[in-house]
Amino acid sequence: NFAEKEECEKMEYVKIPNVEKGVSRIFYGTAGQPFMMGGDANDLLDAIYATGVNAFDTARNYMLAEKSLGKWIVDRGMRDKFVILSKCGHPSPFGRKRVNEKDIRKDLRKSLGYLGTDYIDIYLLHRDDPEVPVGEIVEIFNSLHAEGKIGAFGGSNWTHQRIAEANEYAYSHSLIPFAVSSPNFGLADQVKDPWGGGCVTISGPENQEARDWYEKNQMPVVAYSSLGRGLFSGKVKSDEPQKASEAMDANAMKGYASPENFERLRRCEELAEKYHCTVPQIAMAWIYRQPLNCFAVVSTTKPERMQENIRAMELPLTEDEVLYLDLRKEAL
Repeated sequence: NFAEKEECEKMEYVKIPNVEKGVSRIFYGTAGQPFMMGGDANDLLDAIYATGVNAFDTARNYMLAEKSLGKWIVDRGMRDKFVILSKCGHPSPFGRKRVNEKDIRKDLRKSLGYLGTDYIDIYLLHRDDPEVPVGEIVEIFNSLHAEGKIGAFGGSNWTHQRIAEANEYAYSHSLIPFAVSSPNFGLADQVKDPWGGGCVTISGPENQEARDWYEKNQMPVVAYSSLGRGLFSGKVKSDEPQKASEAMDANAMKGYASPENFERLRRCEELAEKYHCTVPQIAMAWIYRQPLNCFAVVSTTKPERMQENIRAMELPLTEDEVLYLDLRKEAL
């Protein structure tokens, strides 16, 4: 039974420029409970860290998630063991764009305070503002890096074209370039923007150009909603799409509840039966069979689920099965 093969449970760690520690292929996501309400998550985070996950994804606009994560960081006194990714510059609740030095520095000060640290390993702009010249943004991040407040930096929900433009500016001005990107990526095609306001996906047939760029450049992709916000959780059944909303919130339904994605789910169920594993393991294995330098953001309150995700890295999907799952091959 693949799902119970403990010898497969081995985390992979990867070097990212300007991050001192090796970074686990899985980031633990804090955009959920108990984090967003500022709850005590010390025991949960202990258990997640024990699985081998040393990277944690949070953001300034995840309500009190940074405070909850920061309590654990301070209480454990092992800051040098953790890789912290946080995000800044999210638009205000009223839609005001905040991609500017004043707001970025304001967010960073608050994040450092909540996280109980004097630096953040990976710092990303949560959204882009195409009206702001990329050179200004590169200069801001380089200043923060020079001050020792951030390590690697980059963008969340940035197009690959804007990232390429930013890095061309960095290279031509002898500055540090963007090193990390965090778009939506996974087996599920994000058919609609779940939240509105500039979410960027590189999933689906229409985004092959973006994936080709990431493959060529091997820029780390920290993939959010990598399991389709619950579509591939194992709680949704392909033959009962009318019940999907019982396990997926309104944003997830908007973004991922399409006939094509339910067919992808059906094929995951088919291969899960073949490999005697779970649907999430098949969907995770698909991600790690892609030619991208990919890291998956995963949120769970059950450490055993995280152990299953780690085991999925070793699941031996064939090339034909990878194509079949993504509807690029009719049958096996």
